[in-house]
Amino acid sequence: MSSWVAVDDNPSMEYSSSCVRVSSFGSLMHFGLENKPAGAGSRCVDCQVENTCPFSAKKIYLERVKQGLTDFPVSAVCPQEPVDVENLTEALRTGPYGRCVYECDNDVVSNQVVNFQFDGGQTVSFDMVGFTQEVCERQTRISGTKGELRWSSPGPVYVFDFLTQTSTEHPCAAAPPNKMREMHGGDYFLMDAFVKAVENGDRSCVLTEPQETLQSHQLVFAAEQARLQDRVITINPDGSHN
Repeated sequence: MSSWVAVDDNPSMEYSSSCVRVSSFGSLMHFGLENKPAGAGSRCVDCQVENTCPFSAKKIYLERVKQGLTDFPVSAVCPQEPVDVENLTEALRTGPYGRCVYECDNDVVSNQVVNFQFDGGQTVSFDMVGFTQEVCERQTRISGTKGELRWSSPGPVYVFDFLTQTSTEHPCAAAPPNKMREMHGGDYFLMDAFVKAVENGDRSCVLTEPQETLQSHQLVFAAEQARLQDRVITINPDGSHN
């Protein structure tokens, strides 16, 4: 995943702009029965052509476990502890992640671009593609008039100053070992902030307000509507859209 953002460095505009338009394009362009390899089975563990398929669940998950890698995405596929070859093989044999990707009833797009326009003139582009070397890699680039911020999971964050032509590195906090390993630590830090807020009676520990969370979800729904209806969606001041 990658995000490209153009912003204005005017301090008076910081945090004040709202999204006013959304457009999106994307599709499930490859993983369908029409592209299923000849002779392929319904599950990867029993497939006769598995060794020639780049999307084999055995390659994606089992090979990781054999190398001692049991965190995400393996942890999401194998709910049974311990996460080892035996339990993972059984999960692939009986669970949803072991099905042939060309036969699944999945309707999630494999490639998508979403464009956002803000009332302050800023534009944001979000790109998602399912065909990458890394699994669930995320990249962010924020471009301003005075500098640029770059991040690639799991970090660090680099800030480049256009005036001095120098780059500053900012390390990212890593989540401690825990069962909430998905989303690159996002789930852990979300719950950690909530628990700290309750424990200390200090809501400032939670960095986003409910209204901001609602607005972000509304934008996601607007993006999907824009994709399905092939049109630009106008966002109302209250966050709703038609």
